[in-house]
Amino acid sequence: MYVIVDIKGQQFKAEAGRRLFVHRLEAERGASVEFDQVLLVDNDGKVTIGAPVVAGAKVVVEVLSHVKGEKVIIFKKKRRKGYKKRNGHRQCFTEVLIKEVVA
Repeated sequence: MYVIVDIKGQQFKAEAGRRLFVHRLEAERGASVEFDQVLLVDNDGKVTIGAPVVAGAKVVVEVLSHVKGEKVIIFKKKRRKGYKKRNGHRQCFTEVLIKEVVA
């Protein structure tokens, strides 16, 4: 059984026991968080699509850690003008473990 869940504006395929990296959550390490924005439920071939969400369905996750992603280099340049700008960015993520899928 798996579900498609909306977490902070992104959609993820969630199954029990799976680890995900989502955008930074305001939760302490080891805390349990519930998400009720379940868009689709697949229960052994029986698919339920929400309009817009499936009623009564939720995903329970445990926060494992807060990490930063790979560095992304932003480079801007205008030819023949002498303009060059180099910048970097590291996105903040939260690693979560899906404990339970209730559908």
